[in-house]
Amino acid sequence: MTSLEIAEVTGKRHDAILRDIRNLLKQGVNVHNFVAVEYTDKKGEKRPLFNLTPKGCLVLASGYDAVLREKIIDRLETLELGKPKVPQSFSEALQLAADQAKRIEEQQKQIEQKDAKITKLQPKADFADCIMQSEDCISIGEMANILKQNGLFKKGQNALYEWLRWSGYLLSKGARYNLPTQRSMSLGVMKVAEKTQPAKGMVFINRKAVITPYGQRYFH
Repeated sequence: MTSLEIAEVTGKRHDAILRDIRNLLKQGVNVHNFVAVEYTDKKGEKRPLFNLTPKGCLVLASGYDAVLREKIIDRLETLELGKPKVPQSFSEALQLAADQAKRIEEQQKQIEQKDAKITKLQPKADFADCIMQSEDCISIGEMANILKQNGLFKKGQNALYEWLRWSGYLLSKGARYNLPTQRSMSLGVMKVAEKTQPAKGMVFINRKAVITPYGQRYFH
């Protein structure tokens, strides 16, 4: 099916269908199921279009409500069967109905599996949304805990420090050891936090690296 056909079947605007497909491609779905082409509209202008495989149609349908999914599956069934076959006997009618029911069950199972996968990933998505809304800088230890809780970094604070040094975000030697490199500050992912600390009648300035709100999203 083409994205235009899906727009016709679902009643959605074609530009909305294109947007939905592009969002799926950004998430890493197989591009071979969504082939980008062009078509000429009534004004003679070139417009974007996607040709979807049956699997691509089901992947797209998994993000829609049950009514729209059913409409897309019905159209797929029609295309797959071609011209309706007229049963010549009662047994042929039963077999045709059984075959169609089996195909629909298989397609529905694929959609349910995709829905289950989306549900499983939802807590991570919600967690990422919380980080996106952060307005405060956090320590590297706190970042390590966030990444660990979200299953993105299985080790602790010391391992994250080591990785940040190895990756060029923290200085690895000298008087400014473990402070942000010029690169990380230029990227806006880290900065230096200063805290005064009195000791024996003197005031010392304690400096440490902290991760900015943008850095939290960046490293996540």
